[in-house]
Parts: sequence; C-alpha cells; structure tokens
Amino acid sequence: MSKGKSRRPYRGLFRKITNIIMVALMVWVFAVIWYAELNVLVRQFDQKGNWLVIFIYMVGVAVSFKLWGGFGIGRYKLVNIVIGQILGVITANVFGFLVVLLTGGNIHKISDILPHMLKTAGLQMVFAVTIPICLYALYKKLFPPLNMLQIYGDHKNELVSKMGARQDKYVICENISIHESMENIVKKIDEYDAVLLNDIPSSDRSLIIKYCYDKSKRLYFTPKIPDIIVRGSEVIKYFDSPIYLARNSGFSMDERFIKRIADIIFSALALIITSPIILITAIAIKIDDAGPVFYSQERCTVGGRVFNIHKFRSMIVDAEKDGRPVPAAAEDDRVTRVGRVIRRLRIDEIPQFWDILKGDMSIVGPRPERLEHYRKYSDTIPEFNFRLKIKGGLTGYAQVYGKYNTTPLDKLKMDLMYIVDFSLLLDLQIMLETVKIIFKKESTEGFTEEQLQEIKKSDNEDISGKISKED
Repeated sequence: MSKGKSRRPYRGLFRKITNIIMVALMVWVFAVIWYAELNVLVRQFDQKGNWLVIFIYMVGVAVSFKLWGGFGIGRYKLVNIVIGQILGVITANVFGFLVVLLTGGNIHKISDILPHMLKTAGLQMVFAVTIPICLYALYKKLFPPLNMLQIYGDHKNELVSKMGARQDKYVICENISIHESMENIVKKIDEYDAVLLNDIPSSDRSLIIKYCYDKSKRLYFTPKIPDIIVRGSEVIKYFDSPIYLARNSGFSMDERFIKRIADIIFSALALIITSPIILITAIAIKIDDAGPVFYSQERCTVGGRVFNIHKFRSMIVDAEKDGRPVPAAAEDDRVTRVGRVIRRLRIDEIPQFWDILKGDMSIVGPRPERLEHYRKYSDTIPEFNFRLKIKGGLTGYAQVYGKYNTTPLDKLKMDLMYIVDFSLLLDLQIMLETVKIIFKKESTEGFTEEQLQEIKKSDNEDISGKISKED
C-alpha cells in the first residue's frame, strides 16, 4: 500500500486542522490589535471582557468563512478558496466593526475605530492569500490524487475532460466499456483506488455499486434523473420494512410564502442599493450606440407560464435579425463595448429585480429558458419540464455550479437537486456563491465554435437519439 493511500483516511482530519489554523490566525490578528489599540480606544475591559469580545469575533470569522467557502483545502480549487477567504475576511471585519462599535457604546467613534479595523483586514488579507497556498501544496504532497478506472456506457459526454481539470484530485488511468464481461470489469476495479461510472445502464450500475461497497472501493457516478428526484425522500417508520416517501410536489405552501416574502424584501432593497449603478449603466448604453437601454424577452416559468424578462441591452440592436435564437459565442462581435463590461460584472441582470418584485421570478430558482429553447429541450429531454414545478430565478444551482455552456441535461439535473434539497440556508449559499462567480471567468464562458455548430445542426434535425435514456 502506498503512503498516499494509507494516509487517505486522514484527509478529513487534515481539513479540520487547516480550518482551525485559518480561523486562529485571523482571530490572532484581531486580538493583537484589540489589546494594543482598540480596547484602550473604546473601553478598557478586564480579562473576561476581552475574551468575550474575541470569542464573538471568532464566531463571526468561522461563520463568514463557512458561508463564503473559505474552508475546503483539498476539496475546492485554490483560487476558489482564496476568493472565499478574502470575502470571508471582509464580512468578518464588517461584523467585527459593528461589535467594536457597540462595545464602545459611542457611535461618534466610527472614524477612530475604522482605521484599526482596516488595518486588521489588511493583515488578514495577507494570510488569506499566502497560507492557503502553503496548505494546498502540503495537501497535494500528503494526499496524491486517486488513480481511477472509468466504466463508460454508450452516451458520450465531457465528464472525463471536466474531471481532468482537477488533476490534484483525480487521475483517470484507464477506461473500460460496460459491454465488456463483468468478470473483466471486476478484475479492473480491483486494480484502482476508485471507480467512475459514467452513464451506464441502471441494472449494470447496481451490480457494480454493490461490488464496490463490498470491497470498500471509493465510487463516483453520474446520477440519473430518478436518483435526484428521490434523494429528498423521507423515511416512513410505520412498518418493519424500509419505505421512502417522495412527495414530488415542489415547494410546500409555507415554503412558497416565506420565499415570496424574502423575494419582495431582497429585490426592493437591491433596487434601492443599485439605483446609482442602474442610472450610470443606462447613460453608458445610450452614449455607446444610442439604442434602447433595456431588452425584454419571453421566458417560461412555473407551470409553463410565459412572462417577459428584462435586462440591460448588451448586444447590438437587432442581434437576431432572422428571428431565430443564436446563443452567445465565447468571442461574439454582437456584444457592444458596454455590453462586455456589464456582462462580465453581471450588471445586465439587475433589471430582473423588478421582475422579482412583480412576482414573475424569484431570487433563486431554475433559470427561465427562452420559449424556443424550452420547446427544443423538451422534445429531446422529456423530463425538462420538471424544472417548471417552481418559479424561475435570477440565480440558481445550475448558474453557480455550472457554466453558461453547461449542457441542458446537466442543468436539468442540477435544478432538480435544488428543488428536492430546498431550504432557506441553501438559498443563502447560492446567493453568496453568485457573488463569488463574478471573479470566475469560466462561469460566463460562451459557447465554443464547435458547440455553436452542433446547436445549429440540431435546429435542423431530430437529436433525441443523442440524449441517453434514463433507465
């Protein structure tokens, strides 16, 4: 057994220790400045009072890092961890500023307190960038990537190339078809650390899952739509036989009510806060090409209802002259100069807060599709209408964990995961992740030329055979 494999059970412990280290460093910086500068400035506490203030700040740091994804050495990409920690530092110090201000009991000391908190945040930013780099390198050395066997079916996808982007975690060393004999497949499984089941028939998948469980082999598999639908099931304990209940009703009445109240409050505040950005953007679009500021388009939402979604116009006027939808390419000359900026910063989406306030949309939910796309996707993927059980959203599970050019089938699966796993905490997590993706270029990545050609081709032929059947 290799050293890397023997250490694998300790990865969870390593992550917990690194989380403690990061929180301890942030709290240490604050504690030093608190004892040396802030305590004297606001109110001189005794030792227990100092400990209480530092403890409250520590809770703020831990919660902020958790919410922004600052924890996760060895789980997320290094850049995502660093971004999460930087945003965590900012959030924690806004919280810390309020704690210190309330501790001092004198609102007139804002100008005195602020420089010290900025100094705290600046020093913490250094740790937020440098320490994760060191811990990430140590993790890679202690826990080398898994050597994996891929067992694939008839449907071709890009899963291997996607996993290849995480060479720090996965190395797919060999591929074998599910059409090989089960005896050969089992022999191959025994040679590797982990197995990837890539869209294989359910009957074969069940056999391999049970074999991997028996041999304690780590297993990765692409879920089929029924797998996702039942993951939110509850256990019925009335009988001496295990029974699961899948309600399949979307959101309950109380969940809809709470979500609507949150949408109204959040969208109203967002429109007020972003009003200067709205004004500046409108002026910039007018100056750029004198065309209309806003762009509306028919979209499909809960129950198949059609509504007009609103955006800031980011493309030239009459970008689709022939009336047929043309998805944006990675380098699209139809996008205006102002459009490139507002797309990159997601400013073009701000007018949708009005659609949310009216009740046509929600803050979080499956992204409403164009009618043309909805009809085409429904023809090729009959289950695509499952995402219409709830209201469409400004952002959603597929938007923060996928890309602009993620396939419709994968988007459907991610949207279904949101529907069955819904909670207000999940909504909050998705909203925070939405802020983070502004810093990630790949999230706004357009379709490649090859993908565009495939889309154009599919407009003229039946592509239902290209989508794997859910068995």
